[in-house]
Amino acid sequence: MDIKKYLQEKKEIVDLALEKYFLNQPNSIEGEVFPASLHKAIRYSLFAGGKRIRPILSMAAFESVGGKGDTILPFSCALELIHTYSLIHDDLPALDNDDYRRGNPTCHKVFGEAIGILAGDALLTEAFRLMTNQVIQAFSLGDGGLALGLIHQVAQAAGVFGMVGGQVVDIESEGKEVDFPTLQYIHTHKTGALILVSVRVGATLGGANEETLKALTRFGEGIGLAFQIADDILNVEGKTALLGKNIGSDLSRRKATYPSLFGLEESKRRAKELVTSAVEAIRSFGSEAEPLREIAWFILSREY
Repeated sequence: MDIKKYLQEKKEIVDLALEKYFLNQPNSIEGEVFPASLHKAIRYSLFAGGKRIRPILSMAAFESVGGKGDTILPFSCALELIHTYSLIHDDLPALDNDDYRRGNPTCHKVFGEAIGILAGDALLTEAFRLMTNQVIQAFSLGDGGLALGLIHQVAQAAGVFGMVGGQVVDIESEGKEVDFPTLQYIHTHKTGALILVSVRVGATLGGANEETLKALTRFGEGIGLAFQIADDILNVEGKTALLGKNIGSDLSRRKATYPSLFGLEESKRRAKELVTSAVEAIRSFGSEAEPLREIAWFILSREY
């Protein structure tokens, strides 16, 4: 299959759904949402050209187990809102202090630190409003408990026991010698948790049985860690024009990364091993899972 075409088609679906959501806000007048400064900052970051890997993974997992229709879309969009909030906050001076994201000045550089912080806060909150308003309503005649359980999983992946927890250990490890378990914790929580839950949410909503969900969980764990290792590698040898941000920042901040601990070649070997194992975990799946397999290899070979 043409994975780039698939990713682009799914990205367009996600972007359209996000556009519709933000055009239908309760205090929207002719497309203008009050307060305008906050809404502009949100749109600036949300539509800055992201790959939409997390929502696309949720959609691909949903379809891989026979899911039909757009039931997954509120969750897919919510996952992107959470991811975008995390990027806005990561770029702030108190954290990574980055000036560019996706080739454009970062949110706080354009709108100021206060609006940057609040735009991130708003996106995180909107993610849960989106999941509860639309999904719980969609399940009102069915299994509302399923939707609630999925929202619980997303919350855990995004919070103290997931992305935020990983980010804290990442910050506290800067400039220090870290061991492998610490590095593994950072990567599986800071990045891997949200990727894993994207796969699990899609599979669960698509009707996966316990055995299938276990296989997709192994898949999600593998590609989640591989994705961050690939990021580590790109920060060393990627191209600024493709990444849309400066390379070498991990080294200058003495961040805990796979290349800093194992070197580039070993990092590449481990990333490939993780993707190979992830694809093997869903070997018994049919052609419906081909997009998942191709996304896994894309994660390994991507240049941005």
